[in-house]
Amino acid sequence: MNFLNAINAKLVDTLGPLGPVLVLGALGLLLIIAALPTLLQKQESPYDKLKAQQRGAQPKEKGPTLRATGKEDKLQKFSAFLEPQDAEQMTAARLKMLRAGYRGKNAVRVFHFAQLVLGLGSLAIGVIYVLLLRTHQDVSTQTMILGTVLPGAAGYYLPQYWVQRRLQSRQQQIVQGFPDALDLMLVCVEAGQSLDQSINRVAKEARAGYPALADEFEMVSHEVKAGKERVAVLKDMAERVGIPDVSSFVTTLVQSATYGTSIAEALRVYSAEMRDKRVMRAEEKANTLPTKLTLGTMMFTVPPLMIILIGPSVYGISAMLTMGSR
Repeated sequence: MNFLNAINAKLVDTLGPLGPVLVLGALGLLLIIAALPTLLQKQESPYDKLKAQQRGAQPKEKGPTLRATGKEDKLQKFSAFLEPQDAEQMTAARLKMLRAGYRGKNAVRVFHFAQLVLGLGSLAIGVIYVLLLRTHQDVSTQTMILGTVLPGAAGYYLPQYWVQRRLQSRQQQIVQGFPDALDLMLVCVEAGQSLDQSINRVAKEARAGYPALADEFEMVSHEVKAGKERVAVLKDMAERVGIPDVSSFVTTLVQSATYGTSIAEALRVYSAEMRDKRVMRAEEKANTLPTKLTLGTMMFTVPPLMIILIGPSVYGISAMLTMGSR
């Protein structure tokens, strides 16, 4: 008992009155983190075991694998908790990660794992900050709640904000570089190259200026080389990108291949339309500039102008009133 009292007194002298509470909180957090993998580990259901026995499945012997194991295998055990179990939600989450540029098979698991880790970590940091703040001053209940909940919420939504910003930036890059890519594709087709060769050439040439667009065309080229049907590959590209201009381009190519019309003529018409649309987007941004500058003009121009125009009059009136009161 004396030993515990001595440890308590030492903690109070070192960390303040809340020293034992801080140590107990830290130990509890460490125990939760240590027990989390065991709690999240996916257990094999009895139904799966019964099916394996009926099929006469034998346990696999450990041997050399064809690919190196990495982080994917470590998170695979927690896939039941780190991935949506509904097929529609899983498809939507995977499509969103593809549009953001994350093509790994475990992208959805890593995303939810980042949300879990950052949310719990930020929540723990908020709790520690509030406890340390209470040792120096009195803290209201509202401040304690805000100091604890806000960091946790910020850490939880930070990966979602990052993925959304990356998705928007990637789509904007594709929209900006798509007219130039169509012009280059038209030149390649008119020079005698096939559509597959022109797509491969566009993927190589667009890498320097528009890497996101180059990645999409390169994926189309690889899938076609692998033997997948070109129409299906183009439709997958339109769904993967999620941009109306690309969807219209894919529709044009599919119709041209279906009805046997000239691909060069279709590309010529559509590339001219895309150039006109890019000019219209630039004009639209230019037309919105006066509206955006109105607030800045009112804030930084009108107050100094009013001071210059009305200031002398106000000063003269105040001086006259002062002299009259005397």
